[in-house]
Amino acid sequence: MSTLIGALPAPTLWKRVQAHPLLWPLVTLALILTVNASLNPGFWVLQWRDGHLYGSLIDILNRAAPLMLVSLGMTLVIATRGIDISVGAVVAISASVAALMIGGTLVINNGVATHVSRFPMPLAIGCALLVALACGLWNGLLVAKIGLQPIIATLILMVAGRGIAQLVTGGQIVTVYYAPYFYIGNGFLWGLPFALFIAAGVFLAVHLVLTRTALGLFIQAIGINPAAARLAGVRERLITVCVYAFCGLTAGVAGLIISSNVKSADGNNAGNLMELDAILAVTLGGTLLTGGRFSLGGSLLGALIIQALTSTIYSIGVPPEINLVVKAAVVFVVMLLQSAEFRRAVRGWLVRPAAGGQA
Repeated sequence: MSTLIGALPAPTLWKRVQAHPLLWPLVTLALILTVNASLNPGFWVLQWRDGHLYGSLIDILNRAAPLMLVSLGMTLVIATRGIDISVGAVVAISASVAALMIGGTLVINNGVATHVSRFPMPLAIGCALLVALACGLWNGLLVAKIGLQPIIATLILMVAGRGIAQLVTGGQIVTVYYAPYFYIGNGFLWGLPFALFIAAGVFLAVHLVLTRTALGLFIQAIGINPAAARLAGVRERLITVCVYAFCGLTAGVAGLIISSNVKSADGNNAGNLMELDAILAVTLGGTLLTGGRFSLGGSLLGALIIQALTSTIYSIGVPPEINLVVKAAVVFVVMLLQSAEFRRAVRGWLVRPAAGGQA
């Protein structure tokens, strides 16, 4: 038997590359960036000004950071056969709580006008994240303990969450005047956007936890067969609750970045449709909606694809009323190219005429 195994030819480098789950997301991102560069001659140009980098690539990375964070949480939820369509509302709630608690009152000290936060900024950020974590726990309890379908359980918060955010803000756009808060979404560290370091830090922490412990295997087992995982001793309900809680927490961090970036919080529009972009990013990255197989790195690439595609659409000058249609069409084509069944069918259609001609 060992002789037969040793006699089997080793897969070539190209076949190994073709089999890599991140191949198609990388190819898609490269194609979109190339198209964007062809439309914008200065797309690849990076400039160092005021102690940090400027350029279209930096802008894409900065704007993609909130979606990266939400996509990381969504990846684990989808890996357990779930879905969370309330993340956009949680983004709005988190942003509203932080903006309301920080605010900013104009104070004159020794003739110098400064803005003072209503509450200490760490307290405001902590409260916003705790509220977001509570939203995720609520979803997880409805799914794991009550037994509601994930899409129904999270639909409840998706609808109610917008109302909660507007109650927090009084139906108004809350403006933030406290300069230190702006660093979260607009600051730079070592020349790169600080929000990018937040997303990278969360990714690294989750990656280490999933690969250095058995948690990643447990999540895959739950996604493949929850009943079998439960019988094998996996604490399926507890893990499911924790996964939804983490998804809520990542949405809360994204809400902080977004509100810091625009220096305000809009309970009605903050995080609008972000749940759909997150689901698209996760699926573009190769995570199966049926649960089980997932890829954190692929989800980050998916978020970059979504943001790069948005930037390209704006560069083309597509009217705002049809840019969502263009975005949906491009994503549809990309998903077809990622489908092994579709590629197999196309190869079959191409081979049949050639075989008929030879006959």
